[in-house]
Amino acid sequence: MGFFLETLLGGLMVGMLYSLIALGFVLIYKASGVFNFAQGAMVLFAALAMARFSEWIPHWLGFESLLLANLLAFVAAMAVMVLVAWLIERLALSKLVNQEHITLLMATLGITYFLDGLGQTLFGNDIYKIDVGMPKDPVILLESTFEGGVLVSKEDMIAALVAAALVLVLSLFFQKTSTGRALRAVADDHQAAQSIGIPLNRIWVIVWSVAGFAALVAGIIWGSKLGVQFSLSLVALKALPVVILGGLTSVPGAIIGGLLIGVGEKLSEIYLGPLLGGGIEIWFAYVLALVFLLVRPQGLFGEKIIDRV
Repeated sequence: MGFFLETLLGGLMVGMLYSLIALGFVLIYKASGVFNFAQGAMVLFAALAMARFSEWIPHWLGFESLLLANLLAFVAAMAVMVLVAWLIERLALSKLVNQEHITLLMATLGITYFLDGLGQTLFGNDIYKIDVGMPKDPVILLESTFEGGVLVSKEDMIAALVAAALVLVLSLFFQKTSTGRALRAVADDHQAAQSIGIPLNRIWVIVWSVAGFAALVAGIIWGSKLGVQFSLSLVALKALPVVILGGLTSVPGAIIGGLLIGVGEKLSEIYLGPLLGGGIEIWFAYVLALVFLLVRPQGLFGEKIIDRV
């Protein structure tokens, strides 16, 4: 039982990080109707910016404080992500208002490859580390309840708590603020939103900036765990099955979908891996997403689309 709980907790913590990345997909889709294929590239780009700024800033300013270096690097990386959001809106999205969804999707594909190339040009293509001071040692819980206790990574626990707090804040922002309501109005109908005075360009900059902030936090967490390397964008794409499972238009769906996939892939790897040959974590999420596309394409909490003729 202790081992099962250990695996379950590990899956929940990883799933919370998937939810954080998936939230970027959901926010942009709800606000603009764009399926942002570039979210994985944004996570990588933001992590590269954070890693390199945390190296460069102490040399530029001549100090050795890790905390101050990370704080200034975070501010600088966030400024870069806001600039990226502004450029995306100014150079791409503003030219594609009311275009077909496939046109917008192809635009985000182009943005993906542009950000990948720009990241290598600006920040290099080595493997970098992000050290934000999270403890790496594991902790043993419930020793009095289960023999041997439950082994939990402190780093994973802190990362999951940070991700959960950010998901909660962004959910409240989207549901309770006037800006969040404006985002939903723009998602429903661009022209109608413009007709009542909602500035479409400003709204898109805001939502892409918020998605950039979520990508930056996710990039810092994953970069701290795995190192900042270009495979990080592939890890971020694990959020695609999450939004398919939870629903493209649902913030709670992104959270629950991430938790289900995180737990599912961990449990299946441990308990089905010996029978099926291992490697289940690699494909589990995508197979589950395929099943949902066949039986419930709108996801668990997505809005069912009904076309009347």
